[in-house]
Amino acid sequence: MFGMGLGEILLVAVVAIIFLGPEKLPEAMVKTAKFFRAVKKHLTEAKTAFDQEINLSELKSEALEYKEKLTKEIDAPKLEETSREVRDLFSDLTTTVKKTEDEIKRA
Repeated sequence: MFGMGLGEILLVAVVAIIFLGPEKLPEAMVKTAKFFRAVKKHLTEAKTAFDQEINLSELKSEALEYKEKLTKEIDAPKLEETSREVRDLFSDLTTTVKKTEDEIKRA
């Protein structure tokens, strides 16, 4: 515990009994335990908040990298050319459907 050996713990216990006396020692031990429990709780909460903040900043940087990559990948002339090709294909499809409808009506 805290890098202390058994001998050191016994020395602290003897000094505590001498200074506090056997009447006040149990109360002092309870207060000390509560203090360490509160410190541990606050450290855990701080660590959790810090980890969440780190995670959020990592997510934000990943999102920005993804946005930059998409921006570089999509260039306007390519998009316009693809749009034009899709319109032409749709126009061809519409023409084919009309021809097929006319053939069905004639038959």
